[in-house]
Amino acid sequence: MPKQTSLFPDDYDDFFRNLKERIRSTQVKAALAVNRELVLLYWQIGREILQRQQNEGWGAKVIERLARDLRLEFPEITGFSRTNLLYMRAFAEAYPDEQFVHQLGGQIPWKHNCALIDKVKNPEQRIWYIQKTIENSWSRNVLIHQIEGDLYSRQGSALTNFQETLSAPQSDLAQSLLKSEYNLEFLDFREKILERDLERALLEHMQKFLLELGVGFAFVGSQYRLEIEGDEFFVDLLFYHLALSCFVAVELKTTDFKPEYSGQINFYVNVIDDKLRRPTDNPTIGIILCRSKKKSIVEYALRGMSQPIGVSTYRTTAALPDEFKRQLPSIEDLQHEIEAVAAVIEEFDRDVDLK
Repeated sequence: MPKQTSLFPDDYDDFFRNLKERIRSTQVKAALAVNRELVLLYWQIGREILQRQQNEGWGAKVIERLARDLRLEFPEITGFSRTNLLYMRAFAEAYPDEQFVHQLGGQIPWKHNCALIDKVKNPEQRIWYIQKTIENSWSRNVLIHQIEGDLYSRQGSALTNFQETLSAPQSDLAQSLLKSEYNLEFLDFREKILERDLERALLEHMQKFLLELGVGFAFVGSQYRLEIEGDEFFVDLLFYHLALSCFVAVELKTTDFKPEYSGQINFYVNVIDDKLRRPTDNPTIGIILCRSKKKSIVEYALRGMSQPIGVSTYRTTAALPDEFKRQLPSIEDLQHEIEAVAAVIEEFDRDVDLK
């Protein structure tokens, strides 16, 4: 890599002159309202910086001067700060193919792209989050919430019998929409709770719950009454999913999954199909939302069930990152520490008594 003999490269003036012409020629003022053109311009600036750093040894001081010169040249245009220039460089480094910007990166706002660069290092996951942002029109805050909640790992991995009970492509779509675990940290329950307390809390935070469920869920009612030959039965939560065109019955459980839960939700789905489902609706889906589950028990319970059922778990407190978990002492370590402290106290008391 060539080394610079002065603080700034000899070709900086030519580079800056060409960059100014490019910004003016693309009519950035108008392009600010057209996201794709703005993101493409940022990518091009980032690529130029990246190439010069790699080939000509540009350092951090050059970026600082470039930011200052651009702000002086275009004082009415925001976005040319040193920080944003570094984001442009990172953006170009993350996506070396300009075609990507045309097809995906330019479809979401620039600040969304910056959030993805900061928080998602895996290229495949970045693309997945971009696609979901486009599909669901996520704001930047919602995107960050979904990233921090690890939606990529949770989406589409619930235990279900959809392949056996739904026809394609309905089965694939339903599977992709269900999560293996739902993040209910907004409830902040730290102790064991009753099912009615969980249901009441979800009703109080229905907007946040709908966000966690995903786009397309419309709330129908809670403790939805079903009557059969004079007997009453109540579904905890009933939704209608617009993309799936079907009712979705949700049963809340504050315990581990039990096989009898599948029989209960299967019964509810049968009744809803008979009494509420219209000719244009697809088959009703049942979801059991429980505290925890064992894969084999769920699979045995769902085997042979006639109705589409999914089993997911939920959490109501924030999960500790793995690096913090590894730093925490085990129960055995804590017990040893307690025993050691107790021995010291006992020894001290014995010395005091002798005196």
